[in-house]
Amino acid sequence: MRILLSNDDGYLAPGLLALYEALKDSQELTVVAPDRDYSGASNSLTLQRPLRVRKSAENFQYVDGTPTDCVHLAITGLMEKEPDMVIAGINNGSNLGDDVIYSGTVAAATEGRFLGFPAMAISMASHEPQFFDTAARVVIDLINRLNEYLLPGDSILNINVPDIPYEDLQGFQATRLGKRHKSEPVVRQQSPQGDEIFWVGPAGQEQDAGPGTDFHAIKNHYVSVTPLEIDLTRYTAIETVAHWLEE
Repeated sequence: MRILLSNDDGYLAPGLLALYEALKDSQELTVVAPDRDYSGASNSLTLQRPLRVRKSAENFQYVDGTPTDCVHLAITGLMEKEPDMVIAGINNGSNLGDDVIYSGTVAAATEGRFLGFPAMAISMASHEPQFFDTAARVVIDLINRLNEYLLPGDSILNINVPDIPYEDLQGFQATRLGKRHKSEPVVRQQSPQGDEIFWVGPAGQEQDAGPGTDFHAIKNHYVSVTPLEIDLTRYTAIETVAHWLEE
C-alpha cells in the first residue's frame, strides 16, 4: 500500500519514527508531519500565512503548520501519487472519549478522510509510553486485515493501544467513544513580569467508561478500535428544531 504518515507530536517524535521503521520494508511510505508538537490543534488549518515545507530525510518532510495542514498539503500538492491510506500516530498519549474532539492525531486522520481516503489514528494509552513497538505491530495487524476487508473511503478508525508488551494484549475490541467529566479548572499563575497567566486544566476523569467503551477496553488490556464518522448532525433533533423554528 501507498501510505501517508503524519502525527501531531512532530516529525522527530519517537512514535512516528517507530511506526516508520515497522512499515518501511513492506509499504510505500511518505511522511509529512509538523515541525513541532501540535497536540490539541484539532482540525485547524493555517490560512493567514504561507506554509513552509522542508525535507529532513528520504521520504520525510516537515511543515511549519498543524497536522491538518500537513495531510492537506501532502495529498493536494506534495505527493506525486495519491495514497491508499492515511495513518496518524503513533501518538504519545491516549485519544479516548471526548479527546477526539481536540486531538491533532485524529484531525490528521480526519483530513485524510475528508480528501477521500481511509484513515486511522493510533495512540498509546500512556503519556510516557514504553512499548511503541506494540502499537506498531497492531498497525501491521490491521493493515494485513485491510488487505482482506477494505474500509469504505469515508472511514476513520480511532485506535488506542495499552502500553504493555504485545504478547500481553488480551485482543482487539470494537468500541464506542466513552465520555469524560468536564475538564479540571484552569491553572492560574503569575509571569516573571507580574502578568496573570493561565494554563488549560487537565482533561476530566472518566464518566461513561463501562463495557463497550474505549476506556473499558484499554483498562482491560484490549486494543480499542472505534470507527468514527464526521457527520455531526443530530438527526433525531431535526424535527424538534423545525417545529421550534415554525413557532
